[in-house]
Amino acid sequence: MSAYLSINNIEVIYDHVILVLKGVSLEVPQGSIVALLGANGAGKSTTLKAISNLLRAERGDVTKGSIEFQGQRIDQRTPNDLVKSGVIQVMEGRHCFGHLTIEENLLTGAYTRSISRAELKTSLDRVYTYFPRLKERRTSQAGYTSGGEQQMCAIGRALMANPQMILLDEPSMGLAPQIVEQIFEIVKDLNSKEKISFLLAEQNTMVALRYADFGYILENGRVVMEGAAKELATNEDVKEFYLGLSSGERKSFREAKHYRRRKRWLA
Repeated sequence: MSAYLSINNIEVIYDHVILVLKGVSLEVPQGSIVALLGANGAGKSTTLKAISNLLRAERGDVTKGSIEFQGQRIDQRTPNDLVKSGVIQVMEGRHCFGHLTIEENLLTGAYTRSISRAELKTSLDRVYTYFPRLKERRTSQAGYTSGGEQQMCAIGRALMANPQMILLDEPSMGLAPQIVEQIFEIVKDLNSKEKISFLLAEQNTMVALRYADFGYILENGRVVMEGAAKELATNEDVKEFYLGLSSGERKSFREAKHYRRRKRWLA
């Protein structure tokens, strides 16, 4: 399957001096869910912001490499242009407009589209089909809804823009396990029924690998491992260092550090 989104050996520097991403390359095939995994600070969010061109707002720049979507370079395009071309980012932390109702939040997602009132209603109905809880809460101020409802609202707002690809940053953060499962089930539905491709950055490795087709593991700004999600989920290194599981005796922290050096994960 050919790459729909392709990141080719990119480097990202903040404030002209801090090297955050060090030659990251990854691909997202059309119609797939790809997980970008790793601990906090590994570079997951930076990678998504490099794709959506939101780095400059944080004094960051892609200084090497290229980013392509559907065979076209997108690393010099504006975030607004990217939204129009179908690449939408759902930011970490949900970022709803707290003073607006759920429905008003959703409607802001369609601002780049020139559509009729009837088409707008169709788009809203589609969101409510996937998120019936949002329909129940549509007149509530977003700031007074639960974390799970706000995450659903953020994804629903992205859906209103009629995306071809969603960049989803830490969807499970701060949510109860049951709500996390609901969110990921909806992502799976959007992928299979709407054919939306997903690149999701996630610390919850176990859940992400259950729903993704392929995964990349980032550590210190580098891709240290990649593979089919099912293979990564059963890989001993991944189980030990990212899932907290081990088939043998538990290693001490000192032994683990030596083991990790030996495996050259921190090169």
